Parts: sequence; structure tokens; C-alpha cells
Amino acid sequence: MNGIGIRITELRKQAGMSQFQLAKVLDIATSTLGMYETGKREPSLKVLNRIASYFNVSTDYLLGRPEKKTDTTNSDKIEDMLDSAMTFDGKPLSNNDRNVIRGMIEAYLKNKE
Repeated sequence: MNGIGIRITELRKQAGMSQFQLAKVLDIATSTLGMYETGKREPSLKVLNRIASYFNVSTDYLLGRPEKKTDTTNSDKIEDMLDSAMTFDGKPLSNNDRNVIRGMIEAYLKNKE
């Protein structure tokens, strides 16, 4: 197995997935995934990005570089949430409203810890 194959296998097993299940998610053949895992073939950049995205890791991690799994920060999650809730009662949120809501959520999460 090569570095990429080892990482893919580890991530798949940690997720409790079979090769068939992961191959289906990635829209590739099970045999292709098997070849990636055994090092007989390397994924294209497109597939490598799909794998990284699915497991929430960087492509650097998959390529065997020392970086560990990536983690979305609370600030990123809050920003995503605010982006999806751009209106309230049919009216767009102002920047001031967004900042107030962001502050309230951050304070809540900080106190929750």
C-alpha cells in the first residue's frame, strides 16, 4: 500500500464503511477504490478532492504530509449559518444584525463550553 492508499483505507474503516459504500459515494467502481487502497493506482485530482471533502481532511493529509485532519472552526460554522439565513421575516439581514447575531451565537457557544 502507498501513503494515499493507507490513508483512504484508514478513513474508510474509521467511518465504518465498506469499499462498496465509499465507492458509491465517490461515484467510482469498487475495483477502482480497491486499487487506490492497495497502491496499484492513484486517484485523479478530482477523485482525491472528493475523498478529502467527504472525510473532511485536506488533500495534503491524503498525500501523506504531516498535516492532521482539518476541522471547521465555530466562526466558520457561524458564518455559514448566517449566509444561509440572509433574511428574517422576508427582509434581508443588515450587516449590523449579522454582527449582533454572530456575537450572540459566539457568546452562547463560549459559555456552553
